Amino acid sequence: MTFHAFPAPAKLNLSLHVVGRRADGYHLLETVFRFIDLCDTIELAVRDDGAIVLDTPTPGVDPALDLTVRAARALQAASGTRLGASIRIDKRIPMGGGLGGGSSDAATVLLALNRLWGCGLSRIALQMLGLTLGADVPVFIYGRPAFASGIGEELTTCVVPDAWYVVLHPDAHVPTAKIFASELLTRNSTISIMRSLSDVTRRRNDMQSVVFQEFPQVAKCHQRLSEFGPALMTGSGSCVFLECETEQQANTVYRSVSDEYRGFVVKGLQDHPLYETD
Repeated sequence: MTFHAFPAPAKLNLSLHVVGRRADGYHLLETVFRFIDLCDTIELAVRDDGAIVLDTPTPGVDPALDLTVRAARALQAASGTRLGASIRIDKRIPMGGGLGGGSSDAATVLLALNRLWGCGLSRIALQMLGLTLGADVPVFIYGRPAFASGIGEELTTCVVPDAWYVVLHPDAHVPTAKIFASELLTRNSTISIMRSLSDVTRRRNDMQSVVFQEFPQVAKCHQRLSEFGPALMTGSGSCVFLECETEQQANTVYRSVSDEYRGFVVKGLQDHPLYETD
């Protein structure tokens, strides 16, 4: 059995506004996504027996519930293929940190198996399939830095600067559902007219204050990183980041805080590593 390796990059939310809530309970968002060069590695091998097998299950988690397994099965159903796959995941993206690791892993499985199985689904079709797995999955298939609205599925390519980032991961696993359900969450941010990062008058994350109250260790980490510039939490937490113009600047900041916090110095990407033009 031959395995092929594919990258699954993390993402940052350079801004995140909650602008409303649908009747079905889903929140309406406006956010700017960009990818960074912190990646999980997904290894895939094609099987002839049609089985989907996760060789690296998370302890205590039913493999059938893993997003990569669900993604592979969703693609099987959508394409009608009789092929299967063995899946291995080498995790580097922290779980519960707001970096989108699970969604990215699922997107990479869809993109890679679409090729390996010869399904021939378009990127748009894969995005729609990804949305059934989670609101963040489509942007990883879209493959470009994007302004996202709706529940995260309405995507417009967005210009983002070349930049480096210090990303810190405090000792907290923030459950997304808990933050979205909080009565403290503001859900009435002003809707943007334009769809670009330059038109976001103030980069902020509406979920940040809720997470800070529920998880004071995240607030403390943010306060420490803010000593070096305008730090921001990504997604629903718990990771916080600082944008830097150069790798040297980012390394200098990280050295100053690395005795206190785990983290990474990463480069912002202009495209997903698996992005292909139509």
